[in-house]
Amino acid sequence: MNIDLHQKNVLLTGASRGIGFAIAEQLLASGAKVVLHHNRPSENIHQLEQTYPTQAFGLRADLAEAKAVSQLWQQAREKLGEIHVLINNAGIAIESSMEKEEEAWLNDWERTMQVNLTATAILSRQATQHFITHQLRGKLIHIASRAAFRGDTTEYMAYAASKAGMVALSHSLARAYGKQGITSFVIAPGFTQTDMAQEFIDKYGKEHALHDILLPELTQPHDIAPMVLLLASGLADHATGTTISINAGSYIR
Repeated sequence: MNIDLHQKNVLLTGASRGIGFAIAEQLLASGAKVVLHHNRPSENIHQLEQTYPTQAFGLRADLAEAKAVSQLWQQAREKLGEIHVLINNAGIAIESSMEKEEEAWLNDWERTMQVNLTATAILSRQATQHFITHQLRGKLIHIASRAAFRGDTTEYMAYAASKAGMVALSHSLARAYGKQGITSFVIAPGFTQTDMAQEFIDKYGKEHALHDILLPELTQPHDIAPMVLLLASGLADHATGTTISINAGSYIR
C-alpha cells in the first residue's frame, strides 16, 4: 500500500528524536506538510527542514507551560493554515521515588502530568474546535504506552497515570465527535529503543529488556511510525476509539 499524504497538514509534538523523529521522517517522505515541535535546539529538526524546505517547519515550545502550548497551536496554524492531523507524541518520564521529599515528588508528578496529559488535552481541544469550524475530517493520534494498561514501577507511576489519562481522553473525543467526522486513536508502544529508554538499558542491561518481549529484538522507533501514517491517511477511520498496541507481545490484552 502506498500512503500519499500530500494533502495533509500535520502538527507533531516531540519530533526531535526517538519515535517522534521516526514519525516525522515518514510523514515528510509521504508528502505531508509538518510542524515539528521540539523543546530545545535540535540538529535533527534542522536536518529535516533542510531536506524538506517546503514541508518541514520546526517550532520550539515548553509543553510544561500551558500558555506555550496554546501559542504552539496558533503558530502551527500560521505555518500551515488548516491542520488536518494532530499527533500528540511528546512525553517525559521522570524517575521519582516514593521516598522522595513530598514537595519534590509532587513537582515531578505535576510536571509529568502537564507535559504528557494537560498539553495533550489543550492541543486536542484546539484541534477539535478547528476541525469543527472548518468542517474537516480531522485526526487525533495519541502516543501513549503499555504502562497505561499494565502500570509501571512506582518510580514511574506518574508516567503510567498520565498515559492512562491520555487513553481516556482519546476515547472521550472519539465518542463525542465521530458523527462530525473527527476520529481519535491511541497507539500504545511497549519498550522502544530510544534515548528515553537508554537510562533503563544502562541500568539493567539490554537482556533484561529483551526478556520481557516475545520477539528476538527490541522495538525500534521506525516500527511505530507506519501505523501512525495509516491512521493519519484516513484509511483506517473505522478504527476510531481504539488503542493499537505495538509492544512486541510484552503485554497482551
